[in-house]
Amino acid sequence: MGPWLERNIVEPGKLPLLLALTAFVLTFVVTRVITRLIRAGKGPFGNVKAGGLHIHHVVPGVVLTVVGGFGAVAGGRQGLGAAVAAIVFGIGAGLVLDEFALILHLDDVYWTEEGRKSVEVVVITAAMVGLLLAGFSPFGVNDISAGELQDRGTVIANIVANFAFSLVALSKGKTRVAIFGVIVPLVAVVGAVRLARPGSAWARRFYGDRPRARARAGLRAYHHDRRWSRLSRTLQDWIGGKPDRPEPARLPGRR
Repeated sequence: MGPWLERNIVEPGKLPLLLALTAFVLTFVVTRVITRLIRAGKGPFGNVKAGGLHIHHVVPGVVLTVVGGFGAVAGGRQGLGAAVAAIVFGIGAGLVLDEFALILHLDDVYWTEEGRKSVEVVVITAAMVGLLLAGFSPFGVNDISAGELQDRGTVIANIVANFAFSLVALSKGKTRVAIFGVIVPLVAVVGAVRLARPGSAWARRFYGDRPRARARAGLRAYHHDRRWSRLSRTLQDWIGGKPDRPEPARLPGRR
């Protein structure tokens, strides 16, 4: 583990990325635990207020992200300064993306159905950074043999090809597949060759005069969502907590 860590993490300058990812994940986990305790009325925690104004944790998150980001740019990829800046940036990013839905909707939707977007963005971000961290680094490693250089060149070519397929998958409305397909081989290929989702740019462009293709795309999307939506909701509830149930609408004249 030691030689692998030195050669693939420390030597290519990926240690700040590892520290930032660790800080990002830990900050999100701790933040969700605290907010769930506050929601349940347990523990010594409470909402932060100043003059009656509720201060969301995205506010200090933005400050820490800015400080850590500029610190990382100024400090390079080596040394104690780079490590500290990476940790500060990871903490700030964790606080910001935990309230991504609030920024998107410009409303306090933390415990609503729309708030699930925050959990989804955090999971995708952590997975993407983890894939970048675990993958080959074609630059920054000293004393590469001819075989290693060829392997890393092959990786670069695969990434370029996957990126092209990812663009096609993205145009077909398959955002998650497109994101992971940039790095994971064959994932984007699957998204690129299968039918587009209804309403996507690809469907509007190529299915406009093909009613049979539109029908097949709609049916495939229906079965896919029906198969995976329940599992996705369960996982998001486990990670971020169940959203509040909307209050039933009252009929006129009833109390």
